[in-house]
Amino acid sequence: MDIAVLGSEDFVLGFRLAGIKRVYSTSQKDYEQDIIKLLEDSSIGILAVDSTDLERLSALARKKAMDSIAPVVVPVGKGEGDLREKVKRAIGVDLYKTESG
Repeated sequence: MDIAVLGSEDFVLGFRLAGIKRVYSTSQKDYEQDIIKLLEDSSIGILAVDSTDLERLSALARKKAMDSIAPVVVPVGKGEGDLREKVKRAIGVDLYKTESG
C-alpha cells in the first residue's frame, strides 16, 4: 500500500521533495471530487491532506474522509491534534501506552 498526498501545489511540494511518489496537486474547486476519488483507490494505505483543506469539505465528505480505514486520512498542519493521536489513528495502536495506563 502506498502513501499519497493531496493538496495545493505549495502543500505537496515538500512531500514531493521527500520522495513521496503519489503526490496529487489540486485546486480548491476540485479538492472534494479529488479526495473522494482517492478514498476509493485500494492501493493507497495512507492519504495525507492539509487540515485546512479538510475543514473546507462538505460535512458528508469530511465524515467519509475521517471515518476511512483504507486509506487512513492523516490531516497535516496546525490544530489537528497531537502526535500520539495521529499515530494511533494511522496504525490503530497506541504506541505510547504504558502498562500502568
